[in-house]
Amino acid sequence: MEIILTGIEYSGTTTMATAITAWYESVAGDTNFGFHDHFKVPHVVHAPLTDEEQKLVLAMSPRLKEAVQRHQMEYHVQPTFFREGEINLTGLHIEDAVYGPLYWGYGGEGEEWDRSVVSSQIEDQILKFGSKPVLVLMKASADVIASRMTQNPHESSPLQVKDIEYVIQRFQEEYDKSRIPNKFSLDTSSVTVGETLSEFVEKVEPFLEDSDRLRIRLHETVDKGS
Repeated sequence: MEIILTGIEYSGTTTMATAITAWYESVAGDTNFGFHDHFKVPHVVHAPLTDEEQKLVLAMSPRLKEAVQRHQMEYHVQPTFFREGEINLTGLHIEDAVYGPLYWGYGGEGEEWDRSVVSSQIEDQILKFGSKPVLVLMKASADVIASRMTQNPHESSPLQVKDIEYVIQRFQEEYDKSRIPNKFSLDTSSVTVGETLSEFVEKVEPFLEDSDRLRIRLHETVDKGS
């Protein structure tokens, strides 16, 4: 599978990435399956950052933040990542297009490295090298997002309560204009993680690659044999 999970913070992108990883390992026996979930400043590398490292990233100028984000997005859509048919990403270009201009001071309309242009270039790479990429928009109502922010605040989160409705709208706009043909949304407002995962499994089924189906069948055979 080649999954891109995106959506406003607190909608469940990281939670679902974890749940999908566990599900795929259970049905396909693939312990190498996982998501790259490091496209939201200050978390710009795969490994967790220390408090001091986060402060250093946040202190960078908009020009440096822009370059870091653009370079790592371009790196993650190179053909080598798609050769095995298993590159899964959380956030990527859509997250950057929403949060960059709003919170980090780069990528606005008409500016150098305008994110509408950069996002299109990233999708060019995904569509060129990916075999069957699937875009999944995670959603939740504004009230639910605000409640989750209060109950379980994320470290170094850029999201502000006053911006919730606007950010929800921006993610929807970027999702709607995405040229990735295989896509669907998941609303987590009033359902459990398990229920959301079940909906994901049902909706992603038509987009599974032949290699996924083969892994699942072989794993079922091994399980029955044991």
